[in-house]
Amino acid sequence: MLVLILASFAAGVQNALAGGGSFLTFPALLFAGLDPRAANIASTIALFPGQVTTGLAGRAQVSGAEGLSFRTLLWISLVGGALGAVLLLVTPVSVFTRLVPYLVLFATVVFAWGSFFRKPPSHGAKPALDRRAAAVVQFFIAIYGGYFGGGIGILMLAALTAAGLGVRVAGATKNVLAAVMNASAVVIFLVQARILPWSLIACVAIPAIVGGQIGAHLLHRVNEKVLRIAIVCIGVALTVGLFVTN
Repeated sequence: MLVLILASFAAGVQNALAGGGSFLTFPALLFAGLDPRAANIASTIALFPGQVTTGLAGRAQVSGAEGLSFRTLLWISLVGGALGAVLLLVTPVSVFTRLVPYLVLFATVVFAWGSFFRKPPSHGAKPALDRRAAAVVQFFIAIYGGYFGGGIGILMLAALTAAGLGVRVAGATKNVLAAVMNASAVVIFLVQARILPWSLIACVAIPAIVGGQIGAHLLHRVNEKVLRIAIVCIGVALTVGLFVTN
């Protein structure tokens, strides 16, 4: 419990500063005794309140992209997140357990690429994604978000900037869309999941909310690059550990 609480507090701080908090809560829930699918569901539910507060904080800056209204993006994210959650629930635990190392590896690579290698679009350049392409990409990101979710912030930031949004507006928009897609996933999990580890969820949710508030105050005082390097290292270690144990 102590490890879980400390990891969740750090996850809340991390989400507020640079994203990637699930890289801390997911392995902590595995350590607490949950199977990978249950740990993924519990992490999604527990981190959701913090995502809502983060999304609300920047709601004034949200915007549509490349001919897509924000309302359209919202509905795409809502439907995609619900579909991803349903796919997760119908995936047998044994199958999901075998998939997890690859999902964590993918999320780690995406996070590293977005943190250190992705080049921001040049000012005045034509958007790389047109209206239809942006809608399709967002839909698949939402499905992935409802199913696993690691790295969705980086994926959406890349997609929204490719669709013509500035980085700050894209950041605020992806925070709201992440909360929306996880809202649909959380509802599906609450309705369909037979047994939920509420004591463990509470041990993640409360410290994560507190950590998120502290992280917001530390936003301009902490070296973000160091945090991102730490997240990548955790992702690599978790990937190696999952491949070895599987």
